[in-house]
Amino acid sequence: MTKILIAECKQEVSTFNPVLSGCEDFTIRHGKAILDYHRSVRSEVGGALNVFDARGDVQLVPACSAHFITSGGTLADAAFRQIAGELLASIAAAPPVDGVYFSLHGAMATQTEDDPEGFLLAETRRILGEHVPIVISLDLHGILTDRMLRQSDAAVAFHTYPHVDFFSTGERAAKLLLRILAGEVKPVTAKVTVPALVRGDELITESGSIRHAVNAAKAIEQSPGGLSAAMMWGNPFTDVPALASNSFVVTDNDPARAGREALRIANLFWEHHEKMQVPLTSLADAARIAKENKTGTVVLVDAADATSSGASGDSNAILRALLDAGYTGTALIPVVDPEAVAAAFAAGVGNAVKITVGGALDRGRFTPLPVEGRVRMLSDGSFHSETTRELWHAGNTAVVQFQNFTLILTSRAVSLYDRALFLAHGCDPRHFGAVVVKSPHCEPQMFRDWAARYVDVDAPGSTSANLRSLGHIRCARPVFPLDPDVKFTPEVQLFQRPRYQSKTNP
Repeated sequence: MTKILIAECKQEVSTFNPVLSGCEDFTIRHGKAILDYHRSVRSEVGGALNVFDARGDVQLVPACSAHFITSGGTLADAAFRQIAGELLASIAAAPPVDGVYFSLHGAMATQTEDDPEGFLLAETRRILGEHVPIVISLDLHGILTDRMLRQSDAAVAFHTYPHVDFFSTGERAAKLLLRILAGEVKPVTAKVTVPALVRGDELITESGSIRHAVNAAKAIEQSPGGLSAAMMWGNPFTDVPALASNSFVVTDNDPARAGREALRIANLFWEHHEKMQVPLTSLADAARIAKENKTGTVVLVDAADATSSGASGDSNAILRALLDAGYTGTALIPVVDPEAVAAAFAAGVGNAVKITVGGALDRGRFTPLPVEGRVRMLSDGSFHSETTRELWHAGNTAVVQFQNFTLILTSRAVSLYDRALFLAHGCDPRHFGAVVVKSPHCEPQMFRDWAARYVDVDAPGSTSANLRSLGHIRCARPVFPLDPDVKFTPEVQLFQRPRYQSKTNP
């Protein structure tokens, strides 16, 4: 039997969010619980298990899974020590294995560790030795570091944005690991770093100009000798020294081809990079658009407070703008505010409540807004994602009616890239005149396909698409769009585990 260890450690952070993440922001699973959970959802690990389970000669060795409940601020060092310690101890305690599938995100950062994924892979390698193949899967918003590539045999990354290929990415990683274990291939990886931080509709892989680079990567994977390829444009809110965009290509023992193809993908990306920014509408103009709209729903996109990108979720900026504009239509707005939720629970359903809303966490950007409303619903905040069917936990949650505004107040941040939070609390966004969506991009059917207007709002927040407003201080400079006249001088880096190398290879 081929023994394959399964490990997972995933989080995406915004270092501009002043609230540190902690252990309570992760779900930790061990052993069989990992397999049971991921066999029930469309995750990367679920996809990998689908491949391994189809084989009669694979024995799974589940170690530890540390999965973020949602993105957040920089991970506290103490929390990372505990999570990493638990994960690495489970790997050390595992029986001898032939290979490892490690599910990662790529955009973690702690107070003092800029490359937690690279650290975990280096420690895993130290525990298991140099000859156990490790294949990793990554989000295309991950930051691809040299250490990650040196310590793994191959990487596989998402090809879609909005992300709909969680499951198939895990399948691709599992199939590649099995080929490595069978001795069929000897992976070599080429990486090209591009000095650009990008956002916007041009990154929608189905229709945006990013499709040229992504389609090239997919074609390489489907060609003889092409094992994996992707364009990763990182998370511009994780301000660490390695922050940048990267292309990578993994071939079967063909470093020259890997280098050529990684250069080609990087150049296809750079060719269109100047378009990869978001035209933003001011708060006042966004409120005016909502006020003047007479039919259908205006979707007000508050990507600056996108919890799935690492923001705190407690922005009330658009709520204030609508109030200032004298907006009289109905509006549906999510806000993270544990104190307001506690007050609503104390008041009870159907009763009046006086609270402040917003500014509960990111007090430097948002000021609490006094609200007098009525409690319409209370819940434990547990519900299934509309996209992956994973169970999400927003903590105690209250629906409060305030004048013409319906506020969904959660105790903790939860991903908002689909409609699950709204629908789970009896609020169909299609029945409101305006809806605040705290996500940069959702699958089209969630909002864009039926919205009367879809407005990207220039609001304050720790995940603002107005990248110059954030104050990057640690990423390599110059970089687009933070600096003028940025030049791209392509350089290929090659990575290959020593056991695969011939005298002519790197």
